[in-house]
Amino acid sequence: MVLYTSPFPNSFLSVLHSFSWGLIFPCYWLADRLVASFVPTTYEKRQRADDPCYFHALCIIITTPIYLALLVASLPFALIGFLLWSPLQSARRPYIYSRLEDKNHANGATLLTEWKAAGSGKSFCFGSANVCLLPDSLARFNNVFNTQARAKEIGRRIRNGASRPQIKIYIDSPTNTSISAASFSSLVSPQGGDSTNHTFNPGMKRTTSMEYKGDNSGSNNGEDTREDKGRTREPNEGEENSCIVRINGEDNGHMSDTETDAVNGQAHASSPAEPLLEGDTEVSKTPNHKQKEGDSGSLDSCSASRESLVKVRVGDGTVDQSTVNKLLYKASIMKKTSVRKKKHTDETFDHEISAFFPANLDFLCLQEVFDKRAAEKLKEQLHHYFEYIVYDVGVYSCRSCCSFKFVNSGLLFASRYPVMDAAYHCYPNGRGTDSLASKGALFLKVQVGSTPQDQRIVGYISCTHLQAIAGDTTVRCEQLDMLQDWLSEFRKSTSSSSTANPEELVAFDVICGDLNFDNCSSEDKLEQQHSLFTHYKDPCRIGPGEDKPWAIGTLLDPEGLYDEQVCTPDNLQKVLESEEGRKGYLVYPTSKNHSSSQKGRKASLKGNGRRIDYMLYTEEGLYLEWKVEVEEFSFITQLAGLTDHLPVAMRLMVSTGEDDP
Repeated sequence: MVLYTSPFPNSFLSVLHSFSWGLIFPCYWLADRLVASFVPTTYEKRQRADDPCYFHALCIIITTPIYLALLVASLPFALIGFLLWSPLQSARRPYIYSRLEDKNHANGATLLTEWKAAGSGKSFCFGSANVCLLPDSLARFNNVFNTQARAKEIGRRIRNGASRPQIKIYIDSPTNTSISAASFSSLVSPQGGDSTNHTFNPGMKRTTSMEYKGDNSGSNNGEDTREDKGRTREPNEGEENSCIVRINGEDNGHMSDTETDAVNGQAHASSPAEPLLEGDTEVSKTPNHKQKEGDSGSLDSCSASRESLVKVRVGDGTVDQSTVNKLLYKASIMKKTSVRKKKHTDETFDHEISAFFPANLDFLCLQEVFDKRAAEKLKEQLHHYFEYIVYDVGVYSCRSCCSFKFVNSGLLFASRYPVMDAAYHCYPNGRGTDSLASKGALFLKVQVGSTPQDQRIVGYISCTHLQAIAGDTTVRCEQLDMLQDWLSEFRKSTSSSSTANPEELVAFDVICGDLNFDNCSSEDKLEQQHSLFTHYKDPCRIGPGEDKPWAIGTLLDPEGLYDEQVCTPDNLQKVLESEEGRKGYLVYPTSKNHSSSQKGRKASLKGNGRRIDYMLYTEEGLYLEWKVEVEEFSFITQLAGLTDHLPVAMRLMVSTGEDDP
C-alpha cells in the first residue's frame, strides 16, 4: 500500500487548493476571533478581575464593529474560495504521511534490529490523549484557548517526557513491590540549597547496576548490562535509554554522611550546560538553578518522574557511589515526587498517576487535532522525537460520508517505528454537531522488527474518536461494530502471510482513543457490554460497570482547569492521588441522585471519575507462540492546563517464549 505524503495527487491541485483556502481563511479567522471575544475562559476572567468593570465591555464595543466590517468585506472572497475548495475535496487523500527528513535524527531503521538482539521479547509503549485543538472560538467552550500556542506546547511537553532517561528501581524485598514517597525522595538530589540528610525507608539502600548512556534526543543508544542469570532476571535489551537503580537492605536504610554529601555536591556542582533536545534551549546546572513549581511539565525540565520506575526484581548488590553520582548527573536534578503505592498486590502490572509521559514512548495516538495550523505546529514539535507521523486525517465536504464535513477527524498518529500501511474510514452515522466533523477510525500497520530468518515482525494500531453527544448510545454501539469490521478488513487486506508460509509475525494489536463513554455510568450500559470487550482487553476494567479500584477518570472538570491546585503537572498529580481531590476536579458518572456540580461534592460516588479515554489490546490473531502482557499503565498529568482530558499510556511486553542464551 502506498502511503500518501501529500494531500493531493499532483502539484496543480495542491496549488489550487492553497489558493482557494487563502481566499477562505480571512473570513474564517475573523469569524473565529469575533466569537472568541464573547467566550472568555476562567483564566481570562481571573486576569481581568483587577481591571475596571467597564474595561472589557469597552474593548468589545470597539473591536466588534471592526471584526464585523472586515468579516462582511471578506465574505465575497470566501464564497469564491469555497466554490473552488469544495469540489477539490473529492480528489483529496484521507491523510498526510510525514517522515523525518533529517537522517541524523532518524532512527526507525535502527529500532528494527533490536528485536533480534532482544531474543526473548520486547516491550512497546503506547500513549493516547485528547488534546482539544479546535478552532479557538470552539475550544473556549471547553474552557481552553490560544489553540496555536497550546499545540506547540503540547508537542514540546510530550517529546520532553518521552525522551527522558528511563529510570528503573529494583527492590531487594520479596514482599515490598512499591516505592514509597520517602524512599524515592532519598534517591533524588535536593532542590535549591537544601543540604539536609535524606534517608531511605528502613531496610533500603541504593546501588546502581548500570549507567545511562543514551541521549535526550530520542535516539536509542542505551545499552543494558546483563548480570548473573542465576541471581536475577535479565533486563530486556529492547528497553532503550534506561538507567537501573537497585535498592537492597543494608545499613538500616540510612544514607551515610559521605553519600549524602556526595549527592548534594553533585547536585550543586557548577558544570557546563547540556542541551536537552536538538533545537532546544540549554539548562544550566549552576548552584543558582532552582526548579519552579510545575517545571516538571515544561520543556526545560530535566526531571525524571516516577513512571520511569517500571521494574521490580529481587536481587542484591554492592554500592558504587561514583556510578550513583554519575547517574544523578546524567539524569540531572530529579524533582521530588511521590510514587503511588501498588495497593492491590494481586495486580500483575504497575499502575500510577504520573507527571510525565512514559520514557521511550513508541506510539502516540491523539484526538481532536482539528485545527490545521495547530496540527502543523504539533507535528513540527513531535518530529523531534517521532520519525513517522500521520496527520490531517479525514475527509471534507460531501465526500464518502452522508453529511457535509467542515473539519477533519482530528486524529493524529506518531511513531518511532516505520509505518507500513494506513487506512481511514469515516463513521457515516454521526449526529448533531458531531456530524460536522469527519470522525472515524485510523488503522495502521507498523514494522517493529525482524526475526533471524528475516520474517517481518509487525503490529496493528487503531486510533478512533466516537460520537460525543450524551445519550447517543446506539450511535456509539454502531460505530464500535464498524470499528471491528473495518479493522478485520484492514488486517486481511494488508497481511502478506499464510499459515503455511508466514512472512509476517504479528506482535500486538492495540486500539486507542476517546470512546466517549465510561464503564460506570448507568447510561452507558450498552457500550459497556459491547462485544469489543470480549475480543480486546481493557487493563483498567474488571467487567461491565466495574473498573479496577486504582483506575481514575480521564475527563477533567473544565471549570477547574486553571485552579492553582491543578494548573501544573505536579499539582494535578497530587490532587488526583486523593479521593477528595478527584471528586473536586474530575467529571463523575452522571447520577439522578446527585447534582451536576463537581465542586464541593462530598457524597460517595461510584468509580473514580469518567474514564472515557481507552487503551485496549488483544491476544487474538497474534503469532501463536507469543504472549502479550501489560507491564505498566499510567494516567498522565503532564498536559495540565492545556486540555480537559488526562492522557493515558500503556506498556506491553511481547514475549516470544524463547529462553535467553
